[in-house]
Amino acid sequence: MKEALRIHNQNKKIDRLIENITKYSAGMAELDIFETFEKIDQLQIALEQPFIASMLTGKKIMHIEDMDSFEFLPGESIIVPAKKDLVIDFPEAGKDNPTQCIVLTMEQDIIEQTVDYFNSKVAIENENNNWTLQDVNVAHLVHHPSVNNVISRLFTSFMSDDLSKDMIVELSIKELIIRLLQTKARKLILYSANAQYNDSRIGEVVKYIKQNLTEKNIKIDDLADLACMSNSHFYKQFKNTLGISPVDYINSERIKFAKRLFATEKNLNITDVAYKSGFNSVSYFNRQFKKHEMISPSAYLKALKLKM
Repeated sequence: MKEALRIHNQNKKIDRLIENITKYSAGMAELDIFETFEKIDQLQIALEQPFIASMLTGKKIMHIEDMDSFEFLPGESIIVPAKKDLVIDFPEAGKDNPTQCIVLTMEQDIIEQTVDYFNSKVAIENENNNWTLQDVNVAHLVHHPSVNNVISRLFTSFMSDDLSKDMIVELSIKELIIRLLQTKARKLILYSANAQYNDSRIGEVVKYIKQNLTEKNIKIDDLADLACMSNSHFYKQFKNTLGISPVDYINSERIKFAKRLFATEKNLNITDVAYKSGFNSVSYFNRQFKKHEMISPSAYLKALKLKM
């Protein structure tokens, strides 16, 4: 992403300071970079096609009909249906601090085909085979690392001169749609009070993991039994739906728990926190912590103490 953005910044032409647009086209899709270089409130925008927007730099305040206003920040995406009116504030934009946003527009067919394919792969009888990119409202999603990876590759592909560019872009768009659907599924299953999702078999497994997080022996066999599936089928359905394996999900939740312990239980050392978080091994805890937080537990704890 950094390299593609660097190339874009070198070659872009600035025609205006508010929502300057640089267009990149490929096949049935278009990727536009919207950039604003000065503060402005109440800018009205309407696009005819459905679009996916992802923030690169800066901050926007989004005002969209049927929704509460919200901050739109780097590492987040929104999915907006066609002909939806938006009003946007740019509270921090400046010449040296532009707001940069990717807007991806595509034909409706590619969205519908990909959503249908996703639903066919995650369906568990009739429990969860109706995921959509948007229901009534706009979808506002915080990225999983997998989404960031796809957006980075997509950005680079749009800027390339590869003879296979159109095909590569189409495949990347389909992957992005699937990753965003998985992000939405995670958000609803993991955090929603909606019984439609919490009472599904994957939802029941997630609840069980949360309730038994600090137990050292959460077994895939037991989770599969709870979901009334074979081990292999359960593993596939869990990963297809949420975009993360059961083991990775358990570890990510344990790392979150460990971070809370570091913040609240100041008398605990790293070994104590590792075992209290459900890990059987301090070395495995260290590896997982660094994998998820990009920093070692000791460095994280040192930085945390400096803030106190």
